[in-house]
Amino acid sequence: MKNKSPETITNKPFILKILQFIEQHNLLPNSSKIVIGLSGGPDSVFLLYLLHDLKKEKNFSLIAAHLDHQWRTDSAQDVKFCHNLCAKLGIPFVSTTASELPPVLQKKGSKEEIGRRMRRYFLQQVRENNDADCIALGHHLQDQEETFFIRLIRGTTLSGLTSMKPRESFYIRPLLETNKQDIVAYLQENKISYLTDPSNISESFLRNRIRLKVLPALQECDQRFDANFLRTLNVLQETENYLQQLTTATFNAIAQFKDEKIQLCLEKFKKIDPFMQRRILLYWLIQAQVPFTPTKAFLDEILRFFEKAEGKKHILGPTWAIEKKQKKAMIVLHK
Repeated sequence: MKNKSPETITNKPFILKILQFIEQHNLLPNSSKIVIGLSGGPDSVFLLYLLHDLKKEKNFSLIAAHLDHQWRTDSAQDVKFCHNLCAKLGIPFVSTTASELPPVLQKKGSKEEIGRRMRRYFLQQVRENNDADCIALGHHLQDQEETFFIRLIRGTTLSGLTSMKPRESFYIRPLLETNKQDIVAYLQENKISYLTDPSNISESFLRNRIRLKVLPALQECDQRFDANFLRTLNVLQETENYLQQLTTATFNAIAQFKDEKIQLCLEKFKKIDPFMQRRILLYWLIQAQVPFTPTKAFLDEILRFFEKAEGKKHILGPTWAIEKKQKKAMIVLHK
């Protein structure tokens, strides 16, 4: 398939919805510098063309970044494809290989987790090196659906079920409510080439099993599935946003700063519903910037410590502990 540059990419109804989504969430501020994660697949290629078409109007600049995972013997061809595409569009291109990244990134986790960790590290490095404002990712509606069901299968909280957000920290996702089939149809109609990753059809990955089996079955059950899923997810996100505001207000009402430490009043804390107690603990630990794994068992361990009359200090990590003193709880650091 030969590359063909469409006169404009913003001439389809589904693209107008993308533009509305971008405006609604203020994803592309004027005069910003944006790094786009470019794998060469249909989603990132479409996003590249979209942002290329918008950058004059929005007055932002683009840098494309590609990580060669080196998982396939021909992966260097993906780098060449992305480089040539960016050269054609006049977009600066940066790439690196997995072997050039810190080895610690590949030590733990599944292949999918390791890949995500390496990509995030690389993209953050590109953002920092170029003083960019944000990193654009090509996640679309079906990626969102897959993420929802992965978390549902593995077990999660309401926060987890809200899945990906249009903006999270430095990351933006302009295509998050866009159907994959619209993206592919547009590229094919305009004869725009893209890469196909053979690992996307391997059923050894949970995400692929959901993509290949679960989502088609749900869409066959009811053709309104995509629209109804999106409507439900938006309600969940609104609920989570409200609960986050309530969590912050409640935390501020029972916490105080002393000697640069955040102290929780345990008498007030114990009067709060257990559901909100766990949310407050998460908020507290995140504010303290201590390393932890946010499981229910971990949070329940802290709650049990709060209930005990004995015990003044409970070590929860290699560098930190929680200390109880004068009906207050505080996080203390140690070596």
